[in-house]
Amino acid sequence: MTKLLLSIHVIAAIVAVGSITVAASMFPRYALQALDGTEGQGRSAGVAALLHRVCYGYSLAGVFVPVFGIATGAALGVLTDAWLIASLVLTLIAAAILGLAILPGQRRLLTEGEGEGGDPPTLEAARPMAARLTMLTGIFNLVWAVVVVLMIVRPGSTTGA
Repeated sequence: MTKLLLSIHVIAAIVAVGSITVAASMFPRYALQALDGTEGQGRSAGVAALLHRVCYGYSLAGVFVPVFGIATGAALGVLTDAWLIASLVLTLIAAAILGLAILPGQRRLLTEGEGEGGDPPTLEAARPMAARLTMLTGIFNLVWAVVVVLMIVRPGSTTGA
């Protein structure tokens, strides 16, 4: 049963978190291209909207990652190990960054295209928002990289590496 739980946990992490990291990393570029007034503006707006939907949809599916991680930890008897607790805390931090900053920031940047009174914002007004999203996405990705290292190395674990 432990192998099944671990397999589901790893597959969910690869599919859900991997998709979010790629889509969120690409989003600012296409959101800005949608506002730059060039020929491919409509395509870029569609790509940005799709990337936001990917981030949102996979964030909902990403709930399964810690659920199956906790179930696996319980089956292995390591729920009180420091490496697992640290991983769970970092997972909560990553979820907060995604849910409280990245997704709302993407939504704001997408709706900025509608503007006030139907006027789209200038590219210069959208640049700081996109830069902030890029930074937050980088932090999100870095937190997940640390979680992956903790899952592999398991410092202090007595179950072997």
